[in-house]
Amino acid sequence: MARNTVETVQEVTHSKNFEKVKGYYDAGLWSIERVRAAVGKWITAEEYKEITGEDYE
Repeated sequence: MARNTVETVQEVTHSKNFEKVKGYYDAGLWSIERVRAAVGKWITAEEYKEITGEDYE
């Protein structure tokens, strides 16, 4: 007997500048300190963790 499975897809929305900050960091153009300085201005603390892998403190 075939099983029907339902996959739940959770849509993640990011701040307007998330992709820009992530791109700068991934390319080595921004240091982790620069990304930290963008929290509250360009990105959220949760996005900081997503970009850097570290908790924002």
